[in-house]
Amino acid sequence: MPSEAVRLGRKRPVPACPNPLFLQWLTEMRDHAKEKGLKTQYVYQKAINSLNQYPLPLKNGKEAKILQNFGDGICKILDERLQKYYREHGASAPIHNLPRVTEPSSNNLPPTKPSPHCSNNPSARGEENMRKAGANSGQEKRGKKKRAYVPQKRSGGYAVLLTLYRHSQIPGSKGYMFKNELQTEAQLLCDKSFTVPDLGSKYTAWSSVSTLIQKNLLLKTHNPARYSLTELGVALAKKLESEEKMGHDEVKKSEAEESEDGPVTVHLTEEEDEEVEKHEGEDGCLQREVRNASVSATHAACVPPASGLSEKYCPSKPERTAYLLPGSYEVVLCVDFIETTGGNTARKQELVKELQRNRVTFDIRKLNVGDFLWVAREKVAPVPGQLRPPVAKELVLDYIIERKRMDDLCGSIMDGRFREQKFRLKRCGLHKPIYLVEECGSAAAHLSLPESTLQQAIVNTQVVDGFFVKKVQDVKESAAYLTVMTRHLQKLYQNQTLFCRSRELEGDEEDDVLIGSRGGENPRCSLISFTEFNYGAVKNKCQTVREVFARQLMQISGISGDKATAILEHYSTVSSLLTAYAECSTEAEREKLLSSIKYGKLKRNIGPALSRTVYQLYCMQGPLS
Repeated sequence: MPSEAVRLGRKRPVPACPNPLFLQWLTEMRDHAKEKGLKTQYVYQKAINSLNQYPLPLKNGKEAKILQNFGDGICKILDERLQKYYREHGASAPIHNLPRVTEPSSNNLPPTKPSPHCSNNPSARGEENMRKAGANSGQEKRGKKKRAYVPQKRSGGYAVLLTLYRHSQIPGSKGYMFKNELQTEAQLLCDKSFTVPDLGSKYTAWSSVSTLIQKNLLLKTHNPARYSLTELGVALAKKLESEEKMGHDEVKKSEAEESEDGPVTVHLTEEEDEEVEKHEGEDGCLQREVRNASVSATHAACVPPASGLSEKYCPSKPERTAYLLPGSYEVVLCVDFIETTGGNTARKQELVKELQRNRVTFDIRKLNVGDFLWVAREKVAPVPGQLRPPVAKELVLDYIIERKRMDDLCGSIMDGRFREQKFRLKRCGLHKPIYLVEECGSAAAHLSLPESTLQQAIVNTQVVDGFFVKKVQDVKESAAYLTVMTRHLQKLYQNQTLFCRSRELEGDEEDDVLIGSRGGENPRCSLISFTEFNYGAVKNKCQTVREVFARQLMQISGISGDKATAILEHYSTVSSLLTAYAECSTEAEREKLLSSIKYGKLKRNIGPALSRTVYQLYCMQGPLS
């Protein structure tokens, strides 16, 4: 086979980029992004590749938009730098033919020195400095050891690590914490809020949790999420705890030395006990009486560890957390953020504007059940020496509102949300639920359900379910009703001492003594904290077998929350119901097993029709008859 003829001659030189200044700037931006670990480095690299392949000179960044991978952002940056370049070097400064430093040849000859005008050119000096800086940074990166991650003191990551470590040291600890209890306990160790972002920012102290997970210090499992420390996290938290104790001991030692011989100093971080004792000295009688009552209430509210409740509901300092004195709190309306965003934004913003016009104190936050409720929020003052004021205690008043427009009511009835919402409102721990119904006027005639059906559903909500129903015409009337309710509750609770209790003790005799009469205008003064209330109302949290069985029963047409509750009182699980069916001797007896169970206030029977439907659902192999 004849060999190919060898082509002699020099290789064709590759033409230089006709836009060296733009190429230099893009290279600088790429290297800068690469040093910071930003993904924009790949965007700049693609732009550099496109620019290298373009054979024509460009006058400005706007012309570069015709190239691939050149967007508005890159073109704008190039134009800004070009204007700055012209201001520094004159309007006639060259941008296409920049002098270049002669590179060393391949025959080991010494490189030629650049000409004076070349060395004075800022672009040439920039290229040379970039090469030197790149070489030096590469050597530094190879020789520099990566520093271990340590969160800043009183930051979000610092508070989370210390809280989980201290919780794990408690005898009988389950080894993990839920988000709600972790935020509550870690807040005491952090200057930044775990729930409310700073002004002009969307980040809170809780945002640092993602960093801890990326650093393999924190482990997130299950749903709802459970947070626990890894081995590395335990080691780091142990180190932080030892430094914390060491610093605390040094402060005590220095205070002792100064107290022996030195000027009198004011402690910027006084213990909470000293603050309470000082307050008690001003008004000792009232404080002692309320404290005695609060201690007994707190002992009643304490639940043994076997119940699974966190220690936050059984505080170690009852005099600080078990009650709110008259005048030490304010009544605040809480608005679910869904009521102010999404959907018809103009209509929802009208509600906010009306509340502001009426000078109602309100707070927009996420509510896991209901649309509006009221909290008694503690009035806290900034502490000298601390960046932020202490976290205010919040107790939920006994009123909660679910707002429904007629079109929303129609949709919720058709998809089953209406019954589920009423069921969740009854179980939320608040005893005075309210349905706020907004009429649509002529729009009701165009809904999927007839108006008579919607009116019947409203009547059933009031008569059968026991909800208070308030009808209004529009958003403005809704805001007026919320304003009147807020002022009514402010007057109702203005002279009341409020006690904190746990939902686990709902209906205890000892608690009823603190509550007093529940009828008339006597307010309910034994309240649950907002943290416990909102966490207990989470829709998709882990459910017991009994709760899953109840939700299954409520999917059957005709079975309301009261009927499901009555069935659960006799058969708490599907297994117990199937066992009862197996013990029946005849088919007719199985079909009538649930018919005589009584439900509701009127104690009516469930009836044979629903009893037969439940039996067929759980025991029949074929389709329901």
